[in-house]
Amino acid sequence: MSSFDNLAAVTKRIGDNVERVIEGKPDVVRTSMTVLLAEGHLLIEDVPGVGKTMLAKALARSIDCTVKRIQFTPDLLPSDVTGVSIYNRDSREFEFRPGGVFANIVVGDEINRASPKTQSALLECMEERQVTVDGTTYELQAPFMVIATQNPIEMEGTYPLPEAQRDRFMARVSMGYPVMRSELAMLDTHSAANPMDDLEPVTDAAEIAKLVETVRTVHVSDPVKHYAVDITSATRRSPDLRLGASPRASLHLIRAARALAALEARDYVIPDDLQVLAGPVLAHRVITGLEAQMGGRGAEQVITSLLRAIRVPEATAPA
Repeated sequence: MSSFDNLAAVTKRIGDNVERVIEGKPDVVRTSMTVLLAEGHLLIEDVPGVGKTMLAKALARSIDCTVKRIQFTPDLLPSDVTGVSIYNRDSREFEFRPGGVFANIVVGDEINRASPKTQSALLECMEERQVTVDGTTYELQAPFMVIATQNPIEMEGTYPLPEAQRDRFMARVSMGYPVMRSELAMLDTHSAANPMDDLEPVTDAAEIAKLVETVRTVHVSDPVKHYAVDITSATRRSPDLRLGASPRASLHLIRAARALAALEARDYVIPDDLQVLAGPVLAHRVITGLEAQMGGRGAEQVITSLLRAIRVPEATAPA
């Protein structure tokens, strides 16, 4: 079995497992797996009760690896996230007690309920996959992924994520309300028992690490790279946006496109991959201008209109 065939088999098992508890959201599940294989972090943003935390927990439980959940609250301290040095009276030395980020998958529930000081504790670990406490740096084990949830409509008791924090999330997804058929099926499967109780791992951290290596081999041609930069550059020039996408966004767009191509059993990226991912990867990083807001156009709509105005290169397979 080739590496891409193995990737398709493993990701299908993960997707089928997650969809046992998340009814009728295959696109959201697929985007989540894309971020996992692209070594990124995922922000799940939507109204209460649509399954944000359940998606995060189902994805984490489908992989036999270390998982920790951090419930973000106003009284949560940065040391609760990163860890703290404790003085041991017996040895008369300071010992490091790891915090919640020391796991393969970290589920951050209601991340915008913690103070900005606590939120900033995630900045180093999300970007550099390490934690520095009292001048000592501790490496985080691979694979490492933060899956954070937040409710965008509640204002009291919440702290909006700063731009630097949002920029470190590779993609943002919204669950949305389920269609009637899926909601009826949920009543049958979820009302009698919690389906999470029967969810078993279908792969492990070592296997995910191998899939990540496979994704890194996916070819990206120069025209496709130029297309990615054209997309992010367009957000910086758009009069509808007060803040455009960063260079990190270009990098995340290419990484996510590699993972999506691998999920499609391709060893090269095509422009369609970038178009599919432009919304989830870029929309949470940009800030719409006053005119766009007054016109009722959100970041996703602005990015869609920008894509229509950018010349699309021809797809080229590796030589």
